[in-house]
Amino acid sequence: MENTNEMSFLGHLEELRWHLIRSTLAILIFASLAFIAKDFIFDTLIFGPKKIDFPTYQWFCSISQAFGQGDSFCITEMPFRIQSRTVAGQFSAHLWTSILAGFIVAFPYIIYEFWRFVSPGLHVNERKHARGFIFIASLLFFIGVLFGYYMVTPLSINFLGNYTVSGEVFNDFDLSSYIGLLRTSVLASGLIFELPIIIYFLTKVGVVTPTFLSKNRKFALIIVLSLSAIITPPDIVSQIIVSIPLLILYELSIFISKFTFKSLEKDSQNL
Repeated sequence: MENTNEMSFLGHLEELRWHLIRSTLAILIFASLAFIAKDFIFDTLIFGPKKIDFPTYQWFCSISQAFGQGDSFCITEMPFRIQSRTVAGQFSAHLWTSILAGFIVAFPYIIYEFWRFVSPGLHVNERKHARGFIFIASLLFFIGVLFGYYMVTPLSINFLGNYTVSGEVFNDFDLSSYIGLLRTSVLASGLIFELPIIIYFLTKVGVVTPTFLSKNRKFALIIVLSLSAIITPPDIVSQIIVSIPLLILYELSIFISKFTFKSLEKDSQNL
């Protein structure tokens, strides 16, 4: 007998469309609030990493002094300016930065809509973990965003802002270039921190196993170092600072994969 509860392909597309519409509306609502809060978004958040009193620079200065290195890691100036060289440059930056802020704030709801779309195809006991999945995925994303904002962004800005090929050249960064660096650092870090969630699903569908992940640690190390080199300035200290949490995430992913794999084996034995 046919299962009348099964949804057709077009029905799935229609369902997906409404999930996307609701997610987009959530982003636009928060983006509108961010657009209104222009002074806080730009003066405090966006341009925070270019100020010498930014918390990260204060932390490095304190660490430098605590280890007897004096003021070697203290930031005394940011020898660059930010300018807008296009007619609509500032408005465009305002608009797209607001959308980015809307996406970041609305991320838990986007994950919720994603879970609502995939949950009908899961078992009853798997659906019970919905709240935990949404919380953990959102927590990892926000931790990644904060890591990108407080570690990757200031390290990159400090290195590139102070880098010169000649005393004849002064750094005048375009507004879109500066915001692009910050956006890439924040979003890349936020998405990279979703690695344990990705490994969980890949283990569930049988693409990876904990044995595979454990045996390929050395390749993972190369990938992590490569990612660190891409999203950070080309100095060894910055790459190490970024690599450490990524390696911890990989080890956490192996643990999650082992737990998931054991659960799958237990379920198969009970069938």
